[in-house]
Formats: sequence, structure tokens, C-alpha cells
Amino acid sequence: MDRLAVRWGVSPSRVILILAVFACTGFTVMFLKRPLVAWAAGNGEAPGWFTVAYYVLILPFYNLLLLVYGGLLGQFRFFWEFEKRFFRRLFGIR
Repeated sequence: MDRLAVRWGVSPSRVILILAVFACTGFTVMFLKRPLVAWAAGNGEAPGWFTVAYYVLILPFYNLLLLVYGGLLGQFRFFWEFEKRFFRRLFGIR
């Protein structure tokens, strides 16, 4: 906890909230996948186009959920800065 607090520049109590936001976001994405696959596949296996579309669309949805949960738990500013750093690295912006 202390190492994360130093790395992120926050107090140890905020680290717990930040980790809770990551956990809530991950669980939400995990629980939404099953109904989406059932909708796209019916009774069979998910078609290839769905798998590709899911992985392309899950990134922006996951990042949006991070901001929503971060706002609900009072950590919006941290996650807003986190998102800006993430997309700068993703798109190679200095």
C-alpha cells in the first residue's frame, strides 16, 4: 500500500479507494460480458465479428466506467489524470 501511495502521490487511505474503483470497474465489465455474448450468440458460440467488436469497444467503455466509479467514490481528479496519461501513452503524445 505504501509503495502505491508513493507512486501515485496519494495517502494510503486513498489507495484503498482507488483500488476499489479498479475492482468495481473490472467486475462491472466482467458481469456485462455474459449478457452481451448471449445476445450476440444466441445458443451457440459468439461470432468472430462480435469478439473483435467487443475488444475494440471495451477499452473506451472501461475508461468511462473508471471515471464514473471514480466520481462516485470521490476520486474523479485522480482518474481524470490517470486517463489523460493513459491516452497520451496509447497515442504516443508527449
